[in-house]
Amino acid sequence: MAKIQYRLKVYPAGLGHKVYRNLEICGQDTLDQLCDAVLEAFAFSKEHLYEFCMNNQMYQDDNYQSDPGDGGPSTAEAIGSLGLHKGQNFSLHYDFGDDWMFTIHVMQISETDAYHSPVIIKAKGEIEQYPDYGEEWDEEDWEED
Repeated sequence: MAKIQYRLKVYPAGLGHKVYRNLEICGQDTLDQLCDAVLEAFAFSKEHLYEFCMNNQMYQDDNYQSDPGDGGPSTAEAIGSLGLHKGQNFSLHYDFGDDWMFTIHVMQISETDAYHSPVIIKAKGEIEQYPDYGEEWDEEDWEED
């Protein structure tokens, strides 16, 4: 039985031509697994909350949340159940303090005969989750007088 797979272009907001990853992921994978694949592709650590913004707007009640309250939409949802279409854009909002926004563009939807784990098809450029701005910080910088 054929399964659906998605080819996605993922790029940090504002860096679409300089830094991106093309990923392939199966429709039975969840949004949680897509987040893991994106973070791994950009060498980010997974230690913060996140949401998928289907309308590309942060903090909306209908966004798929990693920790939904009151039975809201959850990132445990299978990608294949979202009704994605070729050409669609949506966003991964990661780390609500630093507000990383990754635009996700649906490049292709096709059939595959077998399940496979998410895979990076193409990569361009690098970004740092916690860039070093050349300043050294220590605990004294945070102490109150």
